[in-house]
Amino acid sequence: MVLGTPEVEDEKASGKTNMKIRTSKKIPFDEIENILIRGTNWIGDVVMCLPAISAVRKTFPRSKITVLAKPWVAELFHICSDVNEVILFQSPGIHNGIAGKFRLARELKSKAFDMAILLQNAIEAAIITRLASIPIRAGYNSDGRGILLTHSVHRTQEIREVHQIDYYLEMIKTLGFNQGERKVNLTLTDEYSAISEEILNQYDIGKREIVVGMAPGATYGPAKKWFPERFAAVADRFIEDYSARAILFGSADDRDSADQVQQSSKNRFINLAGKTNLKEAISLIVRCNLFISNDSGLMHVAGALGIPTIAIFGSTNPVTTSPVGENSIVISKGVSCSPCLKKECPTDFRCMDLIGVDEVYDIAKDLLAQSA
Repeated sequence: MVLGTPEVEDEKASGKTNMKIRTSKKIPFDEIENILIRGTNWIGDVVMCLPAISAVRKTFPRSKITVLAKPWVAELFHICSDVNEVILFQSPGIHNGIAGKFRLARELKSKAFDMAILLQNAIEAAIITRLASIPIRAGYNSDGRGILLTHSVHRTQEIREVHQIDYYLEMIKTLGFNQGERKVNLTLTDEYSAISEEILNQYDIGKREIVVGMAPGATYGPAKKWFPERFAAVADRFIEDYSARAILFGSADDRDSADQVQQSSKNRFINLAGKTNLKEAISLIVRCNLFISNDSGLMHVAGALGIPTIAIFGSTNPVTTSPVGENSIVISKGVSCSPCLKKECPTDFRCMDLIGVDEVYDIAKDLLAQSA
């Protein structure tokens, strides 16, 4: 569709969610050789959009797939075997402000992309790809950007309530791409083992020692966080029963949560919150025998990498954001007010209070035994 021409509604619809595509023509799949995908901005969202990228690769096995991504999530796209190249969207940085967006658009235009697939929901992505003169621009009609897209998929209320993996897959399916699977394709090189070994050697952690990783922080407020003293109690029991070593993960914003866990423990943990980049965190997570986490980005990474993962949910909805992976178990209490999606609990925090140390420890212990 060219801007200014009226849209017509295609008859193609997904039976699962009754989604429809609004476009003036079908995507010419046999003419696509150079594809840009605007990736999502947060670690967990990136993991959950990767199956959709795999579906694009399945449809275009010989085409070049480039992902436009923020620097703090770029590493996940680098280790996705379906992606050929990653372009950094540096805002804050050289792409900040109106001038920066025009600069980015010029950079993208020079790449001569045939099609842009916008997994990110913001209107900004549609504006940039339109300025870059990418002829085919496809994505959900979110954030009022439908007129900027040549192939706009109607985002129904139903699709907003499914798991985020299915949210992205349904968009791709509606656009006419090959049916995707819910599998996440991440490929790690020997470099990652070398990174984890170098870091763990600093703490005298041997290759045969059991390592329990914990991510006690979470973005979007304290309502997503299980109690630090309970994280500490679970870790203490693994240390006492298995002579395990415990590592606390997280960003700089999670330092307070990690410090509170350490202060509540009678043992010494390896507190790496705010001290690793994403590549280092991924390397260390792969070395973990068990990962216990609130609903967070690193929870999704651990699940996707097949690490036995315990995911603790309170205010958020495991139906839409539970971790992938056969070795992942969600602990969530079906209280009447959950999921509330609030930053802070306005009542008694019962969704988290009902999750006890014994329950988490017993489930984690069984999961560890099953994966041994």
